[in-house]
Amino acid sequence: MNRSLWIFVAAFGGFAAYAFLAAGIAHAQAPDLSRFSVEDRKSGYVFLGEQVRALQDDDFQNPGMFAVDRGQRIWNTVDGEAGKSCATCHGDAAESMAGVSARYPQFDADRGAIINLELRINEQRMTHMMAPPLEYESEDLLALTTYIAGLSRGMPLEVNIEGDAAPFFEKGKDFFFERRGQLDLACNQCHDDLDGMMLRGDKMSQGQINGFPFYRLIWNSVGSTHRMFEWCNTSMRAEPFAYGSEEYLNLELYVAWRGRGLLVETPAVRR
Repeated sequence: MNRSLWIFVAAFGGFAAYAFLAAGIAHAQAPDLSRFSVEDRKSGYVFLGEQVRALQDDDFQNPGMFAVDRGQRIWNTVDGEAGKSCATCHGDAAESMAGVSARYPQFDADRGAIINLELRINEQRMTHMMAPPLEYESEDLLALTTYIAGLSRGMPLEVNIEGDAAPFFEKGKDFFFERRGQLDLACNQCHDDLDGMMLRGDKMSQGQINGFPFYRLIWNSVGSTHRMFEWCNTSMRAEPFAYGSEEYLNLELYVAWRGRGLLVETPAVRR
């Protein structure tokens, strides 16, 4: 970004000014990073400062590990009328859950739609434990999802977009490239066209989701992929969709495929 453009952003401040700039300089036909080799796909970790990287790298300092510990307790806690815990059916999560989150979201034949890890957890609770579903974005659901996803840490994302999943994948891709909100922006205009450019003190990332659920410092908490989608929609001055909505599930599938091959980092730490 040249000096005059940076002064413009600094003078007007915030995401709105940067988004306005992004809309103005976006290419007529935006590139799709999913076409590129795995070497060109970059985790958000790459765009972090040294201190935040160090926080993620050290499990003793990573604040997301509190969610992992809580999730492990929930995994082994009996709940529901069936008198079961997650461990009753799945045993040692370190063995049974390794690699599982790297394959989500995925098409679910019973739903006839896409399901992500959070919704799968609640489905299993209701069906096999006869326990109530955990509220989306609640501490317990985030903790359990973080614990399970963390057991795939270091494994590559490998979601399936073939067969029944294909039309939902296409909807998610359309969402990624569709302009919306008062700022008339699409996801790709920031995360494809401007990745690596400065947004005040931060670098714009590629918007990869291989670290979710992650601990975000400005939230002072762990958050899901759908919370991040909501945050981006709100920043575009667009009406956000509900957590677990079809729109966000389809988008999650597309974005997970877009980052295929990136290694799971859960719980990642981000600014």
